[in-house]
Amino acid sequence: MFRTVRRISSFVGISLLFMGLLSGCADLVPNSLTSTSKPPTQPAPTPTQAGTVTISPQNAAAGAGQTVHFTAAAAGGGAITFSVNGVAGGNATVGTIDANGNYTAPATIGQSENVVVQAALSSAPQANYATAVVAVIQAGVVTNTTNPLVAEYSIYLPQPGGMSVQFGPDTSYGLNTWSQSTPTAPSNNGGEINMEVAGMRGSSTYHMQALVTLANGVTFQDIDHTFTTGTAPPTAPVQITTPSGQTPQPGVELFDTIFLFGKGYAPNIAQAFATDLSGNVIWTYSYATTQSDILYPIKPLPNGHFLLLISFLASPNLKPPAPGTLNEIREVDLAGNMIHELTVTALNQSLAAKGYNITLQNVHHDVVALPNGHLVLIASTVKSFTNLPGYPGTINVLGDVLVDVDQNYNPDWVWNTFDHLNINRHPYLFPDWTHSNALLYSTDDHNLLLSMRHQNWIIKIDFQDATGSGNILWHLGEGGDFKLVGGTDPTDWFYAQHGPNFFSPNTTGVFKLGVMDNGDDRQFPAGVTCGSTGAPPCLYSTVPELQLDETAKTATMLFHYIPPTSLYNWCCGQADLLTNGDIEADFAAVPSGAVVQELDPTQDPPQVVWQAVTPSHAQYRAFRIPSLYPGVQW
Repeated sequence: MFRTVRRISSFVGISLLFMGLLSGCADLVPNSLTSTSKPPTQPAPTPTQAGTVTISPQNAAAGAGQTVHFTAAAAGGGAITFSVNGVAGGNATVGTIDANGNYTAPATIGQSENVVVQAALSSAPQANYATAVVAVIQAGVVTNTTNPLVAEYSIYLPQPGGMSVQFGPDTSYGLNTWSQSTPTAPSNNGGEINMEVAGMRGSSTYHMQALVTLANGVTFQDIDHTFTTGTAPPTAPVQITTPSGQTPQPGVELFDTIFLFGKGYAPNIAQAFATDLSGNVIWTYSYATTQSDILYPIKPLPNGHFLLLISFLASPNLKPPAPGTLNEIREVDLAGNMIHELTVTALNQSLAAKGYNITLQNVHHDVVALPNGHLVLIASTVKSFTNLPGYPGTINVLGDVLVDVDQNYNPDWVWNTFDHLNINRHPYLFPDWTHSNALLYSTDDHNLLLSMRHQNWIIKIDFQDATGSGNILWHLGEGGDFKLVGGTDPTDWFYAQHGPNFFSPNTTGVFKLGVMDNGDDRQFPAGVTCGSTGAPPCLYSTVPELQLDETAKTATMLFHYIPPTSLYNWCCGQADLLTNGDIEADFAAVPSGAVVQELDPTQDPPQVVWQAVTPSHAQYRAFRIPSLYPGVQW
């Protein structure tokens, strides 16, 4: 999975009494340093002191030919003699030091290593000395990955520490990765760090430089490297509009292309990609598709990887497609390498082994990563019914199942719609009964919110981190448990909704929720005929923000965006609250393609701050992320 560019070792076992022991130290210093030597087996030396001599700094780092100045003195005065690894004045192998304390690292570094600089009182060197440790760091190496827009930057540290990479079109850089640390075992020996550098445009030359911080606080900058990206894979076209005077929330836009109008599921283009806010493609992910499976969704993970769900749309015929269609959850790194994979076949085997009497047809629409490392996924199952009201004879009904799996993908909690909902409530497109499409995890009470498109409901489920009863705590939407305040009931409820998100820091009690109201099954008050003169159109999409009071069971409309020009979005999409307070709405499948808008909700009417259009291409979810790295804002 992770490629190792080279393995290099460090100098270990340095004696504190260097003077007069040059022959012994010669055995400790490698005569031939290669890039294939083993990692260090012992921790880095520790600065020491004997007698009254002091040296400053006690820790330092240097690259090839770089100089570090040391200051040393004895409390009673006297001449100071410097040595490196027991060699008076040092040498070309370990570095040299002059009488003024200027240490110069070797001009050529065959491997990263630690060297010991000693300052000793010339008249009594064995009783009066102090040592400092210099991490001599070999320049990093930048190589290609399987992704033409992603480089791998590798550097070996002889001590524990971390590295980030700054990169950009010139040596001003401008962009940063996050920081990665040396291996944790052995914990104090250092090791190699491999950083995937992503966020670059195709067919372009970039400069990049590692920024190192050792565990002792010492910082180090690698030399500048250049890297030329390959040709970016084709993606859906992106047209950006930023109205004059508007400043969008910084970051990058992550797109998830699911189909091309009139040509099926996004043929011959990257299924997922990211752009800067000018629409330049800076990252892509592609997989071999059967033209039946789609990627929905893609999500950044806290470990810097992406979580993907790739499957087929089961609802048209309630049965699986031809063999070979993907039906799985993946974790991939920035280069697109597979880290983990969970197929429905494997999940069904695990469910059977755990004693669950259920067979899943496919995973679909959403998977959420929990703080405890578990995943909760949406899957479907088929159940036969006989002589349901209005449906004589036998009918197969497609329902949804939630499964919590642990870090090893073993299931430990299963929730089934057939156990908790009334089969005879089916307002939309039965027998595709529930068609759930989004999960939210409530960090405040450890429960789940599930968006069910064909029920026109968002429900809250007693989850309790896989220990809950599975009981439905409430139903939000038309015919549910909440009273709509500040809107027209039933028209202003959401219908056939997608992509709800919390719009407040808290997720229980009194909190805020935003949602993409697709509007496919919108209901109107008695006496109102949609589409007639003076009445609303029958089909239109909106973005409501609701304040929910779980105790009072009220849903108060705080914000309700109805686009001035129809953006009827018959499927997909989401609504999200950005850090700057703007709301981003993905009208994923309007007749012209997808329209993604960043809206300033403080204006009346709401002002479009930024807009992306992907002509003829639908985007299941498009949303702003700070960067391609956790905790880093571009």
